[in-house]
Amino acid sequence: MSDNPFTRHPHDIGESYGDHMGRAAASGFRLIGCGIACLVHSVFPFLFERTASETIREMHKGMVRTVDKPNWERHPII
Repeated sequence: MSDNPFTRHPHDIGESYGDHMGRAAASGFRLIGCGIACLVHSVFPFLFERTASETIREMHKGMVRTVDKPNWERHPII
């Protein structure tokens, strides 16, 4: 089962294939929306002034928690 390319990475981060697909798709759509906001901002600099930085900051926090959780469970400090 660990050789299955569809489940190897989700398993490594403590998610099922379906959970990982949902999270990855949600992240992708959020990034697309953020990209559109950046394009609008490039023409109208008074719109979406903080959208990209806030979105990336929030997404990073969530990804760090997701990635660190399985590592913490496998390798607790004490």
